[in-house]
Amino acid sequence: MPPRLPFQQGSQVEHERFGLGSVVNITEERMTIRYDDHGEKTFVTSIAVTQLRKSDREPPAEKKGKRKAAAGTPAKRAAKKKAEPSTQEA
Repeated sequence: MPPRLPFQQGSQVEHERFGLGSVVNITEERMTIRYDDHGEKTFVTSIAVTQLRKSDREPPAEKKGKRKAAAGTPAKRAAKKKAEPSTQEA
């Protein structure tokens, strides 16, 4: 019989450094947690469980929509160029 894992997929956890997150995947060797403010991180299970506390919060709603373009990307530059008034006079 496989050993009982301390958290299940979907469990809400809190880490001192990364804050609140949700367990995405967990095995005896590795666990992946999606943190609200730090994205997904994968840890060695035996080490991570000593640094986590169970959280009683509700899982956050999935975010949907497009990501904003980073500054300096072609999409951002094109949008900025469109917004600027033309300097050429007729």
